[in-house]
Amino acid sequence: MPELKCTVQTCLHNQNYYCDLDSIKVGGSSAKRAQDTCCDSFEERKDGNSYSNTMKEASPRSEIDCKATECMYNEQCHCHAGKISVEGGNASQCQETECATFSCGCH
Repeated sequence: MPELKCTVQTCLHNQNYYCDLDSIKVGGSSAKRAQDTCCDSFEERKDGNSYSNTMKEASPRSEIDCKATECMYNEQCHCHAGKISVEGGNASQCQETECATFSCGCH
């Protein structure tokens, strides 16, 4: 299970750069570069909510269901990188996020 660091502070699931979800989904089935990926699990934090209603402690590790099949870390739609970074600064929708660890294994 990869270590997940997330810089998307506008996401409801982000707690001090960790995710309170046990599993996230990374989109980008035709991705050839990091900018073509996104965190499909992103939910915008609204109305001053500090964290999601789960009250679950965020963990540094998460399962990654990854649709970016061209990534060198993707094995049967699961991420096998030791660490990944999800980025997106002030994102308000999932398309404004990305898996910065994506590395194209394209030939």
